[in-house]
Amino acid sequence: MIPVFVWSPEEEEPWPPGGASRWWLHQSLTSLNRDLQKIGSQLILQTGPTAESLHRLARETGSSAVYWNRRYEPAIRERDGAVQQSLRAAGITAEDFNGALLHEPWEIRNKGGRPFQVFTPFWKHCLALPEPARPLSRPERIPAPLRWPSSLNIQALKLEPVPDWAAGLRSSWHPGSEGAATQLAWFLKEAFAEYAEHRNAPALPGTSRLSPHLHFGEISPRHIWHDTMRAFKSPGTNPSKASQLLHHQFLTELGWREFSHHLLYHFPESPAKPLRQEFERFRWRENPGWLRSWQRGQTGYPFVDAGMRQLWATGWMHNRVRMVVASFLVKDLLIPWQEGARWFWDTLVDADLAQNTLGWQWTAGCGADAAPYFRIFNPTSQGEKFDAAGDYIRRWVPEIARLPDKWLHQPHAAPEGVLADAGVSLGKNYPRPIVSHIIAREVALESYARIKS
Repeated sequence: MIPVFVWSPEEEEPWPPGGASRWWLHQSLTSLNRDLQKIGSQLILQTGPTAESLHRLARETGSSAVYWNRRYEPAIRERDGAVQQSLRAAGITAEDFNGALLHEPWEIRNKGGRPFQVFTPFWKHCLALPEPARPLSRPERIPAPLRWPSSLNIQALKLEPVPDWAAGLRSSWHPGSEGAATQLAWFLKEAFAEYAEHRNAPALPGTSRLSPHLHFGEISPRHIWHDTMRAFKSPGTNPSKASQLLHHQFLTELGWREFSHHLLYHFPESPAKPLRQEFERFRWRENPGWLRSWQRGQTGYPFVDAGMRQLWATGWMHNRVRMVVASFLVKDLLIPWQEGARWFWDTLVDADLAQNTLGWQWTAGCGADAAPYFRIFNPTSQGEKFDAAGDYIRRWVPEIARLPDKWLHQPHAAPEGVLADAGVSLGKNYPRPIVSHIIAREVALESYARIKS
């Protein structure tokens, strides 16, 4: 058995991995190779085109079969289908398997035989299905071939950034299957019980932070599902408690992940086009200055700026804050949701095409199960509600950290004396708001009303 990874980003166009994803991939492949070496194997690295590389390896090693786990991005599905046909035409067994989802997207249909477009009935349907199969245990040994084929050094893939901007990522994450297992164990022990209460507070360690590990296949959703059930479902658990566990908010988040892949599979144009056709005529703005201020965390709204700076420094952002910063971009600034999706794609270590698309279309109101067009997050009150003590803002926006709690979420409204005492000079060391939320909200509502009429 010969483990192989083929690096061919051009085959993933128009969504090749972004900078943060490439960094994670480098660490993940390095970790995988170490794990394989512990059980008598190693990882062979090749560059694409994928079909040519696999044919060459099959000839070199005398292999008669190629197996891989499925991916669901449209470009990858097309590529893998062509690879499978090519290998089979050469007399090589070529099979793919589900290692990334609880259920295959084509297996889930509503009563009319069509794809679901609303989450709640989708997830109810999934929960009524037999429980996902337990994942297989890791092998203790992988038999090595008589002669190993040639392999590239991982540095040849040029995945890590030059110049090196990844110090914050390195200090925040431990890519690899060991890091994933450690993170899941910590979450189930320390945070699961209070997940529903703490998951919306970005200053607390209340979420699992498993998303990048899931995206890179370092842990499977079935693994998470069954470990969660085993940890909190004793042999004597009564049916009502078992049902409560099935509907726990954390497992529901796995359901949202499933739903996003369901939508991407059935609506492959959705990463670029709105699912609701009326949004094709929505009059978005082009304002590079506002977009740049949003990307850099310089909007003048501390909760938004904290999130964007957390993203740049760590490659990740708390989910509550993701919703707020996304709402600010598409509804306060009326900048196309595709611009936000592209920025997240390049900067998130958990950049996942299905979930990224679902999230941005939900916020913009143009996707399946979308937020109502009149739901516009107030960036100030959201901060006051979910970061009341200001710990999150003070960490990521240190230039205003000395402001009293009363003014921390809206420095632009603070008296001059309070600003001076805190060392804050609006327009100099912290920006004034680039738009008025009150006015921007009214403009957005008028814009949305035009396409509804």
